Amino acid sequence: GSSLLQLRSSRRSTVASALRSALDKHAELIEGSLTPSQHRSALSFLQADGDYFDAEPTFKQSYAPQSGEIFGILTQMLENFEANLAATVKEGKANNQAYADLKGAKMTQITSEKDQVDAKTQQLADTNE
Repeated sequence: GSSLLQLRSSRRSTVASALRSALDKHAELIEGSLTPSQHRSALSFLQADGDYFDAEPTFKQSYAPQSGEIFGILTQMLENFEANLAATVKEGKANNQAYADLKGAKMTQITSEKDQVDAKTQQLADTNE
């Protein structure tokens, strides 16, 4: 697998921008799908300087590179978003079908009511003659 360390600086900033955007726009979805540790890792990645990946690793960073963890978080977020999208699309299709069924039933009911009005109008005309 690729890691964030292998990405060019411009590509890393694009990934960081996409991650920031996803965290902002979909906070409630992400909150349930990321562990607190993953959330902290993602936030620390976003708060890191642009030279973070180019600098020599500190002792703490040298034994636990975060690029793989960030990549894992992004992958997990993608999987969750795709699952949520699939569920939403399925629900949308079901709602559209329910609407079409209801519309058909109401149109049939309207036609029936119009026929009854015409019949009653004709009956009243016959009675008045």
